Amino acid sequence: MANNTEKARAKENTEAVVEAVSKTELFFSDNKVIITAIVAVLIIAGLGFFFWHKYGYLPQKAEAQEQMYPAEANFRAEEFELALNGDGNVLGFAQIIDEYGAKAGKAVYLYAGICELHLGNYNEAIGYLTSYKGKDQILLGRANACIGDAYTGLGDYNKAAEYFMKAAKISDNIFSATYLLKAGMTYEELGQRDKALAAYKEIKDKYPQSMEGYDIDKYISRIENMPKAE
Repeated sequence: MANNTEKARAKENTEAVVEAVSKTELFFSDNKVIITAIVAVLIIAGLGFFFWHKYGYLPQKAEAQEQMYPAEANFRAEEFELALNGDGNVLGFAQIIDEYGAKAGKAVYLYAGICELHLGNYNEAIGYLTSYKGKDQILLGRANACIGDAYTGLGDYNKAAEYFMKAAKISDNIFSATYLLKAGMTYEELGQRDKALAAYKEIKDKYPQSMEGYDIDKYISRIENMPKAE
């Protein structure tokens, strides 16, 4: 009896498989033209991407990186106008961005933003710096701190303090002490003593070995000894 039951089940399974295969074959038979067209489109798209990447994107990327060398050299020499705008013979970061975008590397936006910051073009600096999408925590922290500097230049101290604190959290290393000190001084400028004191105490607690940490007690004492506002 058990053998008959197993045979019946096996037969049902076989019939189900045969039926499924038949339906699949019927589907492909009925839609052969559409399926062939879809496969052809996918192949053409794949080949198109391959040729674009090999003969379009990669050569442009190499060319963009080549153009970065003189701009970076000028940046290191603190020739910020030249590094940003070039001199007619070599491109600056602004032209590299216009011609190649991020093909030269994401840091091109950071370089351009810092150049604009040093030249006193604060809105332009913010535009470039907010376009920097790198993942390196030190550079990302630097970018946010520079945005804070730009907002300071514009007199927007609330935004400046926000970006200094953001930079400190992103970096979470000894550079954070610098950003926290800037945040604290900006909060003082805003009359927000509690926030300034919190920033200074964070330096004392987390980064006592930093240069800012050695002098931070005087900042803390100054605020703590200030008369309470009535």
